[in-house]
Amino acid sequence: MAYKTDIQIAREANKLKIQEIGAKLGIPEDDLLPYGHDKAKVSQSFINGVQDRDNGKLILVTAINPTPAGEGKTTTTVGLGDGLNRIGKKAAICIREASLGPNFGMKGGAAGGGHAQIVPMEDMNLHFTGDFHAITSAHALLSAMIDNHIYWGNELDIDQRRIVWRRVVDMNDRALRQVNVSLGGVSNGFPREDGFDITVASEVMAILCLSNDLSDLQKRLGDMIVAYRRDRTPVFARDLKADGAMTVLLKDAMQPNLVQTLENNPAFVHGGPFANIAHGCNSVIATKTALKLADYVVTEAGFGADLGAEKFMNIKCRKAGLAPAVVVCVATVRAMKMNGGVAKADLGTENVEAVRQGCPNLGRHIENLKSFGVPVVVAINHFLTDTDAEVQAIKDFVASMGAEAILSRHWELGSEGSEALATRVAEIADADTANFAPIYPDDMPLADKIQTICQKIYRADAATMDDKILKQLRDWEEQGYGDLPVCMAKTQYSFSTDPTQRGAPTGHRVPVREVRLSAGAGFVVAVCGEIMTMPGLPRHPSAETIKLNADGQIEGLF
Repeated sequence: MAYKTDIQIAREANKLKIQEIGAKLGIPEDDLLPYGHDKAKVSQSFINGVQDRDNGKLILVTAINPTPAGEGKTTTTVGLGDGLNRIGKKAAICIREASLGPNFGMKGGAAGGGHAQIVPMEDMNLHFTGDFHAITSAHALLSAMIDNHIYWGNELDIDQRRIVWRRVVDMNDRALRQVNVSLGGVSNGFPREDGFDITVASEVMAILCLSNDLSDLQKRLGDMIVAYRRDRTPVFARDLKADGAMTVLLKDAMQPNLVQTLENNPAFVHGGPFANIAHGCNSVIATKTALKLADYVVTEAGFGADLGAEKFMNIKCRKAGLAPAVVVCVATVRAMKMNGGVAKADLGTENVEAVRQGCPNLGRHIENLKSFGVPVVVAINHFLTDTDAEVQAIKDFVASMGAEAILSRHWELGSEGSEALATRVAEIADADTANFAPIYPDDMPLADKIQTICQKIYRADAATMDDKILKQLRDWEEQGYGDLPVCMAKTQYSFSTDPTQRGAPTGHRVPVREVRLSAGAGFVVAVCGEIMTMPGLPRHPSAETIKLNADGQIEGLF
């Protein structure tokens, strides 16, 4: 049987006007700022007016470590949201916006798949409402103001050797990782080394996603450390008087974006930090707004639970005062077989023993999620080649872990296929059995927080940090930043820092290469192993096959 492609399904969607989607959540037309007919921003004044309402139930969707076999975390998030609405619940979805870098690189689009998608798909995976461009521009403004300040006399006495603010662009470009700037003579300033990260790794992105409103946004922007003086005292963005203008550039980007699923259910798509190099969650303001408007809010955290869910719990929930009622961990038969040693080309052949051999990766994620005090449900995202025996092998394993696995066929059938998953998730959420708590306290030393994550989540023997890094962490503690959580920058493909080491490895160490202080966002970044904060393109990037067809439609993006 031939199945339609994701883009074919998306193009056939019967979309409602965005005002009708807003009405489902009680958002008046005057409080929607439309971008065309099918997407809009929700006004800050409306958001301010609903803060006295009770919160709905927060449901987190996470997954096992990603494999080339595919897991479908966003697809399951959308399918679960549609399923909840199908069984009569008032539910909304919250996911991140897509970065241009992976769209034109290797990963492709990020709006779900099959009959569990968010639309307009092309817009969401390209420029959308311009939020990422605003973040890139605000970041670039601060970069320009730093060098301009030095050019005009350096009144703040910035030590040019200790400028820690890097530039950003929303594209994978390895050539920009390390650059020299201000070359060409006196009129261009003072030459120095610099570098680029991808926009989703920008502290400005993290700040936008963790801020509650514009005043909070401006304060956090002002709190960013951009450089140090010769006496090692920090220079803040507010010292350069950059925070006000940056806030102006981000004024519209701060407002959450409202779109819809294929089944015309509301979805907020806002913010987009990567989980392997940043904190991997959609914006706090979108999540909190959805919780005031819906009885159930389904959100996701990037990559596997060792990265996205850990940061969702230890950073986003801690800082925003949120707590999930239930966590859904997505797994597939195909990914279990790949973790069990089966090559990608052979995944379509039944291999129950390989499924069992790959299940320890899922088991570790279940144990880790339970350590936060939340109930866990495993969603088996169905592929057409799955056999009953393979599915049962996962169900049996999950039952042995004290959890429940439910097969969901949302990709093929939409909400009809996710009805059983939605029913069970709602029952667990309504039971209020969660006793959520982060896995480390605020007052734990920074180095110990890093060790705690490496040992409790990655099951490493230890994190290795040289004396320079340990001294840097102690210095930040003395400066008053010791109560911040840590954000691990690490490969998403393994619990270790070796991306080829699948399954549930033990006996490994996590080398911490560098630490960065994101004082405005409110966390310390630990850069581990070979992870890069500016990705590169693969040998044959997706951009090679992306084009417009004869009808002016986009081909190759999905």
